[in-house]
Order: sequence, then structure tokens, then C-alpha cells
Amino acid sequence: MLSSTLTELAPYVVCFILLILLLEQISYLRKKRSIPGPSLVFPFLGNAISLVGNPTKFWDAQSALAKSSGFGFSVNYIIGNFIVFIRDTELSHKVFANVRPDAFLLVGHPFGKKLFGEHNLIYMMGQEHKDLRRRIAPNFTPKALSTYSALQQIIILKHIKLWEKLSSENAPNPIPIRILARQMNLETSQTVFAGPYLDPEARERFKHDYNLFNVGLMKLPIDFPGTAFRNARLAVDRLIKTLGGCVGSSKVRMEEGEEPSCLIDYWMQDTLREIAEAKLAGNPPPPFSTNEEIGGYLFDFLFAAQDASNSSLLWAVTLLDSHPEVLSKVREEVAGIWSPALDSLITAEQLREMKYTQSVAREVLRFRPPATLVPHIAAVDYPLTESFKIPKGAIVFPSTYESSFQGFTEPDRFDPDRFSEERQEDQIFKRNFLAFGAGAHQCVGQRYALNHLVLFIAMLATLIDFKRHRTDGCDEISYQPTICPKDDCTVYMSRRCTRYPCFPAIELTK
Repeated sequence: MLSSTLTELAPYVVCFILLILLLEQISYLRKKRSIPGPSLVFPFLGNAISLVGNPTKFWDAQSALAKSSGFGFSVNYIIGNFIVFIRDTELSHKVFANVRPDAFLLVGHPFGKKLFGEHNLIYMMGQEHKDLRRRIAPNFTPKALSTYSALQQIIILKHIKLWEKLSSENAPNPIPIRILARQMNLETSQTVFAGPYLDPEARERFKHDYNLFNVGLMKLPIDFPGTAFRNARLAVDRLIKTLGGCVGSSKVRMEEGEEPSCLIDYWMQDTLREIAEAKLAGNPPPPFSTNEEIGGYLFDFLFAAQDASNSSLLWAVTLLDSHPEVLSKVREEVAGIWSPALDSLITAEQLREMKYTQSVAREVLRFRPPATLVPHIAAVDYPLTESFKIPKGAIVFPSTYESSFQGFTEPDRFDPDRFSEERQEDQIFKRNFLAFGAGAHQCVGQRYALNHLVLFIAMLATLIDFKRHRTDGCDEISYQPTICPKDDCTVYMSRRCTRYPCFPAIELTK
């Protein structure tokens, strides 16, 4: 009898499912209107499979649609979400400039809130966001950047020596350096941000959890026990707790009047002063001053610094190898300013003197901006143009990559001289240079990130002879999750200098 009932109901169930699918298609087409994009989409998943399977091909197709139509943007459908891809620079600026409750919400990653939580820096706006950025500002003063620069160089040297040793042991075969560069960047971030508050054991746990997080970034948001996404979310919780503990330890040291040795220390110096002033006035502690809150914001910094920097270092190696005339000019400039034989760190003044090397770093960022897309969510039906409103709830992807190839002289050519004092294309085409974003959420640590890239280029070029192992398609773009060379930047390395410089050691615990 039950089977008979099910048989009778089956046609109605099938019709109901078909009706739902039809309504989904109609909803998509109503939002799409005449904008370029697929005419039909797979139920619920949309084009998620092609996005996850080959992100480069997917976004290239969106870009081609946006460019060929003349609209400057295109649309698609991913896991129940209507998406808008923006190629046009001015339309991208329109999104960046309108991050507010009645326009766009920055999400950083399509499923970022599920990973990062609701209250991190990425999702703040208005006065609250301005107040937090004001408190962060002391972390990037010239004095603070000089402290970080010393730490960066010590770690860069350590890893360059390791890479050269690995290359020698692996000869005559080349070595891929993507994972090696990630390890270097993770140690740099740990040391610059948390300094002596992470002992070696904590660093290993930190590394394990960050790897889980990184894997989860590239997976669908299936939040069940054992899935990569769930593992990533739990790893973020542990990372924030660890960083919160570092904040507490830093407060103790700074209260004792010790000199800052990392980013947390500079932050806590100013925070402790504000806490003391509030207590004296009989007021509650200032906002953004608890250990857990600051731990969450530190994780935002780590996320921003880690993968974006990894991408830039790999492309720097790739582009210097394919442009030997640029590499030669870098070596000539650095040799006139700094010598490894002196066993001295590159000073802030010497770093400023490396004008051409800085231009190379900026051109690397323009030519291959690490975070090619900056996801936002439309909080309302928003008029992107006179003829098209982005529907509420749509995920909007302004493309920093596409902007980098608009406006500039011969934009498809790798040309560091465009940033010279004579040509000043960084000023003339400033609106097209979006590697650090734009608007209220522009990267607050961009000077730190640029210094790291300049130091790496200067030291690698001076200390190491390197050559890419070139194969068909090795320079094609791969999303990891920021963009990297498809072959993981596979190189041969050998020591170039007579001997490596001798830098001071880093004290890992206090």
C-alpha cells in the first residue's frame, strides 16, 4: 500500500521539482537581463564545478564576456548566488568607494564570514572601522617598519640559504619553490606579528592550522565534521586563540616598559596608554582592546600578508628570470648600495635609495596583482550603471587584475621603468593600480608588504644565481588561492656571492 501511494505521488513530486528548477532559471534570467553571461545554469550549483575545477579558465571567460560586450561587466550563477564580475576600472572604484550598509559589504572571500566570523576587520565599516584603523596606524610608523625590516631580512636570508642547499642536493633536477616561499612567509608573519610570543612548538601548531585554513579556502562551504571547510573553520578558531594569548603576553612586557620587538608590541604600547587614560577618567576600557578581539584582527593581518606576499615573491622570481636586463639592473643598483660582505642589514635609508628595485616590485604587483578579485555582497539593489541594478544579495567581484591592464602604456609589457620619476605612471594611472585595493578598506599594511618584496628581490638577486626550469604553460596563472605560476615556480639555484652575510639571530622566546 505504501509503495502504491509513493507511485501515485511520484508524478507530483517530479512536477514540483521541475517547477522549482524552472523558477530558479526564471529568477536568474530576470536578474541577468541583457548582461553577458550563461543563458542557462545548472540547478543550485550553477557553474561552481567549472569555477572550482579551473578558476583561471572560468574568470578568463567572464573577462572575455565583459570586454567583448562593452558593458564592462558580466554575470554568472554559483551555488545559489547570482554573481557580477566587474572588469571596468571606474565601476570597480564605484564598488570600493561604497562599502556601507546601504550599498556593498566587503567579504574578502565568497564564504568568508563562515570562516573568519562576523566581527573581523574585513566586515567593519563606518566610524567603527575608522576608529580601528586609527588604532592600527602606530603599527606601521617608520620606526616600526624598521623593526620589521630587520626581522624580514634575517628570515629571508635563512630561507634563501635553505633553498640553495635543497637545490644543490636535488641537482641536476630543479626545485619548485611555492611551498618553500609559503613557509618563509609564514615564519616571517609569525615573527613580525607575534615575535617572541610563539615558541617553536606553538609555531609548528600554528603552521599546521594555517595549512588547514588555506586548504579550506579553496573548497566548497560544506560545513560538516571531517570536511576541509569545517577543518579550516576550527583551525581559524585555534589560530585566533593562539594570537590572543600572544596579545596578553605582549601587554605584560609593554607594561614593564620593554622596547617593542614585533607588531603586537607596537600595537599594545598604544592600547595600554588608552586603557590607562580611560581608567583614570573613570571610563570603561576602549573598544578593540581585549586579547580575543585583537587576536582576531591579527589573524586578518596574517591572512592578508601571507598568501598575497607568497604570490608576489613567486612572480618576482618568474619575471626577473624572463627579463634578464631587469635582473641585471637590480643587481647593479643593489651592489652600489649594499654588500653582503659587510655583514650588515639593509637600513631603511638604503632601502629608500633602491629606486629601481622598488619600481620592479611595483611592476610585479601591477603585472600580477596577487588578489585578483575582491568579493563584495550587494546589501541592496544597487544601480551599477544607468541601465543595470545589481540585485540585493549578489556577490560582486571587482577585478584588480583587469584594472592593471587598462590605462598604462603597453600594459601587457613588464616594464619597471613605468614607475620611474621620469614617467610616473604610478601617479598618472593611479586609479588603475589596485593591487592594494581602494577606498576605506585599502590595505593598511601596504608599505610593509612592499618593503618585504623589495628586500626579497634585492637579497635574492645579490646572493643567488637562479634559472627557471621552463616548460609549456609554466607561467600560466594558477589560483592557490592567490595567483601563482602553474608550475609552482620551478627553479635551479646556486650561490652567487663569495659568502653569505652574517646577520644577528632572532630570539624566539622571552
